Amino acid sequence: MTIFSTFSPSVRTNLTVLFAAGLCFWAGLAGLLPTLPLFIETLGGSGQQIGIVMASFAIGLLAARPYLARLADQRGRKVVLLVGMGAIAIAPFGYLLVQFLPRWTVPLSLAGQPITLDTSILAMVAVRAFHGLSIAAFVVAYSALVLDLAPPAQRGELIGYMTLVNPIGLALGPALGGFLYEATGFTTAFLAMGLLGIVGLGLVMYLHEPYQPRRAEGDGAKEFWGQLWSGRVRTPAAILLLVGLAFGTLSTFVPLYVREAGLALNVGLIYSASALASFMSRLVAGRASDRYGRGRFITASLLVYSLAMGMFWLARSAPMFLLAGLVQGFAGGTLIPMIAALMGDRSTPSDRGRTFGLAMVGFDVGIALAGPIFGTIADQLGYRGIFGLSRLMTCLGLAIFVTANSKDLSHSLRFALGHGRDLYAVEPPNRSPNGAG
Repeated sequence: MTIFSTFSPSVRTNLTVLFAAGLCFWAGLAGLLPTLPLFIETLGGSGQQIGIVMASFAIGLLAARPYLARLADQRGRKVVLLVGMGAIAIAPFGYLLVQFLPRWTVPLSLAGQPITLDTSILAMVAVRAFHGLSIAAFVVAYSALVLDLAPPAQRGELIGYMTLVNPIGLALGPALGGFLYEATGFTTAFLAMGLLGIVGLGLVMYLHEPYQPRRAEGDGAKEFWGQLWSGRVRTPAAILLLVGLAFGTLSTFVPLYVREAGLALNVGLIYSASALASFMSRLVAGRASDRYGRGRFITASLLVYSLAMGMFWLARSAPMFLLAGLVQGFAGGTLIPMIAALMGDRSTPSDRGRTFGLAMVGFDVGIALAGPIFGTIADQLGYRGIFGLSRLMTCLGLAIFVTANSKDLSHSLRFALGHGRDLYAVEPPNRSPNGAG
C-alpha cells in the first residue's frame, strides 16, 4: 500500500474519511440482507412477492441513475455522496414503519388470473425503491472521486484498495444484522443499520472535494441513454446485467434457499465468507491489473463466478454453502473493481460519473429482473433451480466479454487473454498523461 505515501496529507485525510464513510454505507446496506426477506415474509409475502419487493430496489436505482450520474459530473461528487448516504440512513426506519400502517388486501383479476393487492407489500415496494437511491448515488460518486485522485498508472491499485470498503462492510453488516435479529428481533437490527447511515452522513460532510465540476451542454437523459450503446460501455453493461441476475438471486433468495435445504446456518456467515474472499482478491487484483492489463482479470473473474453459482446450485450442506460464498466473493471482488478501473481508463474526469453510471445500469437491471423472474420460477421449481439458471447467466457473460469487449473479434480475444491493449482507453493505465500525479 505504498501508493498512499505518495499523496499529500490532505489527500490521505480525504481518502481516510471517504473509506470510513464507505464502510458505514456498505455495512448499513448489507446488514439488512439476512433479515429483510424474512421480514417481508412476516407481512405475508410469498416467494414471488418477496422477489418483487427486493427487486424494487432497482426501481429507484434505474429511475435516479441518469440524473445522479450527471449530477456527479456537473455539481460534484460530494452532493451525490450525501444523497446516497441519506437513503441508507432513512430506509431502515421506513421498513419498520410499514408494520404499523393500516393493512388492506384487495382481490383483483389481471388477464383472467386472480391476484391480491396487499397495501403492506406495496408500502415495502415504495420504501425499497427509495432505498435504491443509495447505490445509484453513492457507488458512482465514490468511484468517480477515487478515480479523480488516482494517477492513471496506479488506477487499478488505488481503486482496489479503496473498494475494500465493500467486502469489509459486507462482512460486518450481515454478521451484525443477523446477530441482532436472532438476539432481539427485527427492530434492533433495522435501527442499527439506520444509525450507521447517520454516522456516514457526518463523515461525508467532512470531505473536501478536489474535483471542479463543469456543466456540460446538451447532456440530457436522451443523450445519457444513447451513450449506453457506445462501444466503450455496451459490453461492460451487458456483462454486469448478467452478473446482476446472479447477484440479485444471491442477495434475495439465499436465506430462503438455506431454510428450504433444512440447514441450521446463520445466513450472515455466507455473506461474511463472500466478503472475506472479496477482501483478499482486491488486495492483489487491482495492482496486478495495472501491470498486466484488465482483460485477463475480468475473464478469470467471470469464469470463477460461474463456478461459484454452480456450487450454490449443488450445495446441500453448510460447509458447501460457505465454500460457495468464498468462491463467489473472490470472483466479485475481482470483477467489480476491474470494471470500475476499465471505465476509468475509458473516460475523462468530466464524464467519469456518466460513464461508470452507464456501465452499472446493466447491474441495476439484472438485480431488478432477478427478483420477480426467479421468484416466480422458485414458486414452481424451488430455490435450488434458480441458482442453476444463474450459473448459465454468468457463463453467457463470459462468452460475451471474450468475443465482444473490443472493436472486433481478434482484438477482443487478445484483450480478454491479456495479450492486447484496450482500444477504447482514453488514458491507458501503463502511462500517465503530462501533468498527472
